[in-house]
Amino acid sequence: MPGNRRVKAVRRLGAAAAFVLGAGTGTAAAVERADPVPGAVLQGLDKTTARVSMIEAPIDGVARFGTLEITARACHKKPPTEPPESAAFLEIVDVRPDSPAVDVFSGWMFASSPALSAMEHPVYDVWVIDCRKVAAPAPVEEAPEPEPPQDALQVEPLRDPQVEPLQDIQVEPLQDIQVEPLQN
Repeated sequence: MPGNRRVKAVRRLGAAAAFVLGAGTGTAAAVERADPVPGAVLQGLDKTTARVSMIEAPIDGVARFGTLEITARACHKKPPTEPPESAAFLEIVDVRPDSPAVDVFSGWMFASSPALSAMEHPVYDVWVIDCRKVAAPAPVEEAPEPEPPQDALQVEPLRDPQVEPLQDIQVEPLQDIQVEPLQN
């Protein structure tokens, strides 16, 4: 069962992240100190427009950013009594309408050191900000075309009685323009 193996692998990787989040002490207490959280807060950069967006990815839910589909499998955050650190196990797939889906990234990203495990993509950058409860993504549905209302109000522009309309303005063509050549 490949799905079962994937879940077990993610749990093992969660324990490894908890070890890293536990400052590398290697004790069972280090694993217990990193609390699993129901969602990951990410930031994404679109390199073509230079826009930065906040992305909320619920655990095992799909969040979309441009052509990327981001699935957060686990997110761990250290308690407030320890130095701040958040880590998320992300699977990122580039889905374009004209080509098959391409796996772009699968692994742990750490908020304190995004370059440690960075996603390589020519258009987008994604990095972890925090782990916290996030809203479930809304289902994507095609909106029906709105029909124009049959009893729409006819609105006339407001007119100021003291201002004359600009209808009678005439523009005369420019004449007598002389252009002299430049001399070196």
